[in-house]
Amino acid sequence: MIIEQFEANLREKGITLSSAQLEQFEKYFETLVEWNEKMNLTAITDKAEVYLKHFYDSITASFYFDFTKSFHLCDVGAGAGFPSIPLKIVFPHIEVTIVDSLNKRISFLNHLANVLELENVHFIHDRAETFGVNPEFRENFDVVTARAVARMSVLSEFCLPLVKVGGHFIAMKAAHAKDELGMGQKAITTLGGRLEEMFTFTLPLEESERNILIIKKEKHTPKKYPRKPGTPGKTPIE
Repeated sequence: MIIEQFEANLREKGITLSSAQLEQFEKYFETLVEWNEKMNLTAITDKAEVYLKHFYDSITASFYFDFTKSFHLCDVGAGAGFPSIPLKIVFPHIEVTIVDSLNKRISFLNHLANVLELENVHFIHDRAETFGVNPEFRENFDVVTARAVARMSVLSEFCLPLVKVGGHFIAMKAAHAKDELGMGQKAITTLGGRLEEMFTFTLPLEESERNILIIKKEKHTPKKYPRKPGTPGKTPIE
């Protein structure tokens, strides 16, 4: 996806980018490639692929959920900043907190935020399981996002404890989301969530399947969740 296609495809969805925003995406790409030589941030470094599979793909969450409102978003395991940093560039009014378990990725994100001159962004080095029991963050976010971090039964335990009651958890998945949802249904309910909507679509150009699951937090997460680090992955709620 070349920049003109990126811009045109977003315009079709009602998103018009300013020259300053387009410049931020260019700087993002350059910084990602530069740092990727020092540390493993992404296997995708071809410019057209980065714009399609990282930037555009991240922004697809806003096609199905209203990002025009002001809210505090937490991105769990964002790695090199996906999906929250592209969303922050497009919707600069949202506040973003990223939690990631690798400190070197947090170093990259801090540098990136300075390069892109982003405001109201916070980067925290922590495991999702310990972050989720911290009273400062637990049930404190309007929206929590995660993109391809773990299967739904595990991901729900990482993310739903962070969502305030009435807020939303947005899981961004590739193929097999329906199977994952079936296996993860018990976890979602146990942790206080309910699937509100699920959207299936294909990425432009390469036509690969994508799924966005929007889960509403309807009641408080029981105090025992999330369990200690490593437990959700080894013995998921199923």
